[in-house]
Amino acid sequence: MLLERDDETSLVARALEQALDGIGSVVVLAGPLGNGKTALLRALSRHPGAASFSVLHASATLMERDHAFGVVRQLLEPVLAGAPAQVWSGPAALAGPVFDRDGTGRLDDAAQPVQLGLLSLGRNLSAIKPLFVLVDDLQWVDEPSLATLELLAGRIRHLRVVLVVTVREGDPLAERPAAASVLAAATRRLRPRPLSPAGAAKLVRAKLGRECDEAFGLACHETTGGNPLLLTGLALAWAVGGEPPTEANAELVRAVRPAQARERLVACMRAQPEPVRRLLKAAAVLGESAELDVVSVLAGLDEPSTAEIVRALGRLGLFRGAGFAHPGAREAVDDLMSAGEREQFHLRAVRLLYDLGKPVETVAGQLLATSTPQGLWAVEALRDAAHVALRRGAPQTAVAYLRRALLDTSVDGPDRATVLVDLASAERLLDVNAAVRTLSYAVALLPGPRQRAAALIRLTPAVMGDAPDAVVSILRGVFEEFGRPEQLSGVDRDLALRLEARLRFICRTESWGLAGTCTRLDELQEGEWTDSGAARELVSVLVNSAALTVGVPARRVAVLAEQLLAREPASSAHSASAAPLLVTALGAADSPGVVAGWLERALVAAQQRGDVVEQAMIRTEQSLIHLLTGRVGDATLAATDALDLGAWNWGSVGTSAAVVSGAVALQLGDPVLIGRLLTSVEAEPANPCLATMTGLLRGHAAVARGEHAVAALTLADCGAHLDRLGWRNPVLFPWRSALALVKLKLGATCDAIALAEEERLIAEEWGAASGIGRTLRVLGRIVGGDRGLDLTGRAIDVLRTSAHRLELLHALRQRAELTELPDSWRSCLELAEEIGAQRIAHRARVALGFTAPVNTGGKLTRSEQKVAMLAVSGRSNQEIAEMLDVTSRAVEKHLTNTYRKLGVRRRSELAEALRSVGSASPA
Repeated sequence: MLLERDDETSLVARALEQALDGIGSVVVLAGPLGNGKTALLRALSRHPGAASFSVLHASATLMERDHAFGVVRQLLEPVLAGAPAQVWSGPAALAGPVFDRDGTGRLDDAAQPVQLGLLSLGRNLSAIKPLFVLVDDLQWVDEPSLATLELLAGRIRHLRVVLVVTVREGDPLAERPAAASVLAAATRRLRPRPLSPAGAAKLVRAKLGRECDEAFGLACHETTGGNPLLLTGLALAWAVGGEPPTEANAELVRAVRPAQARERLVACMRAQPEPVRRLLKAAAVLGESAELDVVSVLAGLDEPSTAEIVRALGRLGLFRGAGFAHPGAREAVDDLMSAGEREQFHLRAVRLLYDLGKPVETVAGQLLATSTPQGLWAVEALRDAAHVALRRGAPQTAVAYLRRALLDTSVDGPDRATVLVDLASAERLLDVNAAVRTLSYAVALLPGPRQRAAALIRLTPAVMGDAPDAVVSILRGVFEEFGRPEQLSGVDRDLALRLEARLRFICRTESWGLAGTCTRLDELQEGEWTDSGAARELVSVLVNSAALTVGVPARRVAVLAEQLLAREPASSAHSASAAPLLVTALGAADSPGVVAGWLERALVAAQQRGDVVEQAMIRTEQSLIHLLTGRVGDATLAATDALDLGAWNWGSVGTSAAVVSGAVALQLGDPVLIGRLLTSVEAEPANPCLATMTGLLRGHAAVARGEHAVAALTLADCGAHLDRLGWRNPVLFPWRSALALVKLKLGATCDAIALAEEERLIAEEWGAASGIGRTLRVLGRIVGGDRGLDLTGRAIDVLRTSAHRLELLHALRQRAELTELPDSWRSCLELAEEIGAQRIAHRARVALGFTAPVNTGGKLTRSEQKVAMLAVSGRSNQEIAEMLDVTSRAVEKHLTNTYRKLGVRRRSELAEALRSVGSASPA
């Protein structure tokens, strides 16, 4: 029975109408326990407006929160059963293991599938028929499913999808980052109100029968404040108590405080015979997914007694089947137990489940509810459970198990250190900084340098690169205990080399880490590192540092990086290898040719493992390689995929991927991608490298808005910081060229020439053709005239020897603009169409007279640009209005003007239109 919810259903009906036009939305039904969220959600699935939709429904439970993708499977399995095969096309195939499309029948074998694959699967399904997705109790959704919902919520504005979730206010689990992100994406947040006196009376009469008179129903409303759950509980307790629901008893109801409605339910349970109470407690402790025979054993009952009690509880309305009829009934059982009794029940459950050989995570789940140390066996059980959780893609659950295991270790012994090392490995997938801190605690407890070194190398150099000073001090101390690797042999030498690799990566922005790069490379002979994985790891770090700092010629860096990458199996764990360092070095050295196929194989392996962090890293690296080989469309797609997978979440992926992602966005000049990156930055990053990259992105955005003075200050500040870091590579960080073009717009031609000349000298020192060609092109644009045309021609000649065809295209366009010759524009058009640079291809067609400009209404104003970029990033009109401190009407006016100027009809077409017209790229 749904009462007094017309306003809520009307708002959701409007959201369904908009979704049919391609404008999806998120609706949140919020409130305290029992305000009718679940009943409303169920009624929405039967709403007439949902007839044109595929209705997907899932209910999350607290006890199934550790079941990876449980909610996703509830949502999608029914609709997939009759879906055509094409819904699995493209990236959607990556989600196959969740639904046993690999034929193994085991989700653990597939681990966590690609979140992007699940989003693509939903997109394919919505293309066939719009989706109406209903999720009850968001606060209890398992982590992988929650990550999928977060990704969906972030993209939903451009999909034919309406997502409705319920959430219990005040529940700590609702404050998890992914849950908070879903809630923040809401276009409508509804809070079902308490029932009116008339509605309350109608509800109570439905529960107690026609003999329930109006005065009694009104008294129930006064007692409960109209909360549907409290009303239901009060009616249930009254029915069990045997008193008639008449006006004569209305005063008795009024004497009951709101909280006493639950107390009456508890009193009803407390009045039951002792065996019934034991079974209720056992069922509550084991959870809704527990088997009835296990509940019976824990309660100390035989099978006939259990069956009889369950039937009796069903008649009372407390049980349905073998579980509680309502969450409120299960929660009320907690009031029957003291804290000590609850602890003892969980401890007995632990032993029972362990002795019965139940899955190790079932045992671990019970251990999480206890605080009494259980000894070594519990530590091993929790470590095993953490391993299983990691295999199925639930690192947060693994972290919880391992933190509980610390209760059963010594305070300062090696057993505690062992658990801390495992904990750091699990935290690595969630929070790099937390993992490094945990590892530092473990190292302090280990007895000797060999054990401490073995612990420190559990995290890769790239992860250790963000270590705080205290951890760097520990690492340096352990390294000094070992002494120079050349003085060691065997295992000690390997440990020392790996320690040095981490220390040099951490210090890659300091004189010690940079000044000796060339010398150290000379010391490590090829014959030595060919057969030593530890030496190859160190050489990879040195090669990466050399590429960033231009400390070694590009050709030598490329040769070394290619040799090292050839010895890195693409199927191995990407985040645990040196491959990310080598890919960046090869890209910066203008030698990306051997990388593309290797990364394809690495991506397939990461998808099979279900490691989203690795996939984010690999897609980021692929975006760089696609960019440097002129595959603009593929670079944009890979960069977008990487961002969807969390490449800009440096807390879990690490800073290196974020730096590369920002560099790619800058060189692509993609306003949508840059806007999304900037939108994802909630505060100024503490990491100096990330802060600099964010500043460069903001500088580019300022250029696009025409704020050249602001852009000049921002780019100059970021460039100075890069110089202080020693990162001078002109292929990855061409900030001088960007600033030179801004200076040109400001009329400071001499400054512009000086900056471009300085970058040309650095580029020639480095020796990569793409960097040299870019600086020649920029100089040509600055000086103009015949001299500019000559420099542009030289740039084209140099760039024809480079794989960087996008940079060659920029030079061809510049020559065409300087000469206005049809042949020049035809050369530009041919390459633009070949590499997928649609904006430049369109410019060339216009110059050749093939077509008219798409932008028929004039250039976007600064305000229209801001509103458009926020709209593309997924913000609602109200959110945009609040961010810009304007009215919603002003936002609507700006969007209307933007649609007219860009020739689009709806928000879902806006992103592509912005890409087609591009922005004022500084380089």
